[in-house]
Amino acid sequence: MDTQTFTDTNIQKWLDIAQLPETQIMPLAEPVPQGSIHRLKMAAGTIIPIHIHPCDEYVYVLKGTIETNEHKCMQGTFWFTPAHTKNGPHKAITEVEILTIRLGAMGVFEQGEV
Repeated sequence: MDTQTFTDTNIQKWLDIAQLPETQIMPLAEPVPQGSIHRLKMAAGTIIPIHIHPCDEYVYVLKGTIETNEHKCMQGTFWFTPAHTKNGPHKAITEVEILTIRLGAMGVFEQGEV
């Protein structure tokens, strides 16, 4: 690609994530094959179960408070999870919005475990 692209996130639509109720995603870019740069919204009380990504993942909390792996992360918190490392569970303490950069495929979520 040899041109800049721009996305107005004020008018872009949020997409529901069927397997994660009360969670919405706004894809922004695919930096590498199967990777993702996206915004994610979680309603208060929402839990994303333990999972492992086969790639590095970077997360920045834009709004709200989220607990991840027993760490309370508030607006302005940044965290890094190396590839093949247990991730989560993520619990939205308040309504939360995060910016995530994932450098590869999504990975597998554990069933019924939070």
